[in-house]
Amino acid sequence: MVADPPVVEATGVTKRFGSTVALHEAAIRIDRGRTHALVGRNGAGKSTLVSILTGLQAADAGEITFGGEPAPRLADRDAWRRRVACVYQKSTIIPELTVAENLFLNRHDRGRGGLISWRTLRRKARDLLDTWAVDVDVRVLAGDLDVERRQFVEIARALSFGARFIILDEPTAQLDGAAIARLFTRIEDLQRQGVTFLFISHHLQEVYEICDTVTVFRDARHVLTAAVDELPRAELIAAMTGEAAAEVGVTRRGPAADAPTVLEVSGASLAGSYDDVSFQVRAGEVVGLAGAANSGRVEVAETVAGLRAATGGTVEVGGSRPRPGSVPDALRAGVGFVPQDRHQQGYVARLSIADNGTLTIPDRLGRAGFIDGRRRDAFARSMIEKLAIKTPGPDLPVSGLSGGNQQKVVMARALANDPRLLVLINPTAGVDVRSKEFLLGKVEEVAESGSGVLVASDELDDLRLCDRVLVVFQGRVVAEIPRGWHDHQLVAAMEGVDLDG
Repeated sequence: MVADPPVVEATGVTKRFGSTVALHEAAIRIDRGRTHALVGRNGAGKSTLVSILTGLQAADAGEITFGGEPAPRLADRDAWRRRVACVYQKSTIIPELTVAENLFLNRHDRGRGGLISWRTLRRKARDLLDTWAVDVDVRVLAGDLDVERRQFVEIARALSFGARFIILDEPTAQLDGAAIARLFTRIEDLQRQGVTFLFISHHLQEVYEICDTVTVFRDARHVLTAAVDELPRAELIAAMTGEAAAEVGVTRRGPAADAPTVLEVSGASLAGSYDDVSFQVRAGEVVGLAGAANSGRVEVAETVAGLRAATGGTVEVGGSRPRPGSVPDALRAGVGFVPQDRHQQGYVARLSIADNGTLTIPDRLGRAGFIDGRRRDAFARSMIEKLAIKTPGPDLPVSGLSGGNQQKVVMARALANDPRLLVLINPTAGVDVRSKEFLLGKVEEVAESGSGVLVASDELDDLRLCDRVLVVFQGRVVAEIPRGWHDHQLVAAMEGVDLDG
């Protein structure tokens, strides 16, 4: 008996973006009627593979087949829609249109005179949702639906094109526990009807709950494919993290035994982001906030920096309580801040290095609200030297710098006010190895000088310098891990996996 061909198979897939290798001879085979997980750390190549499997871009090398047949031409969008669909974490539903209009967008039946028959459209929409047991009123605006029902509508829309292979990209990221359970029930129902899923998630516990097979990507390569019920959780974590399981070697001295507290967060809560978070950072101490995407770690750090206002609890910096949600108050209290996205939040692209680096200290550069250009440039030159920023001078716009040097300018601005507390979110994202080492070395210098440091990141290299790491999972601090951790230990906690389970 000849076995059915896989619903989709990728072999030898390579994709480069300039000098960056996003996928290197990667492979995956997904069999019919299965729920197949794809997992890996950030930068493993998952998103690139999805863009290739959905026909959004072509691989530089390798082959994609659907049901044993070669993938369609990229230009043939209808052919791709009949084979595969992706329900992204960010909804593609148009909120201003009704459910019925979204389901059959650009596929309206037209009556006499070429006018749309709205009655026919609504009937077809109801029939489609009934077929796939989706209980949603087709007349309501899609923007009025909650996240769970929008996902069900997107799945039904994908099925209406004829696709029986659906990629779910972080489908539980915005759902509560009850909604996740309902989603898993719907996946199992559809699976029994012959629908195949590729399930991408940062929460490995969910892989064990809903998936039959798991594939691991690491460093742009395929590492492992195995049946979920035959793969111990510790082995899955090891596959994701690689061989680096040795203890972290940190030579920096920790905080003094009598070091004062520079940050105290007590019972802080923010609806939809985190709940009842409490911790301290002492002078000279580096504390990590680790967690997967949407864990709440970023929101906690942004609350400390004044970008968000906690709805409950308190935040004290150096014994004072900055006004919640006030960046100026946080700066006055002694907070220096490197935000998550330097492009959107970290600098003003058309302003010079000097202007960007001194945005937080205008009062030091002149009197009565006027800035002394010579004083500003002198400060900027000292900053350029201290952070080894490669530039012909302080007047160069930040947009003219490389990514690593742009991040150094953002770091310089954070250090300009001599902070007693430095808050960093993904401080080495998108920089080269040498810049990463330099920036992390600078963080250690800041701690050695007696400032406290809070690092919110999901990158292990950012967290290795921490004296202790607080793990945030689904909005709560669930573990405190002292220095000396192993990669698989920290990743397991971040992913909500009990290695003993």
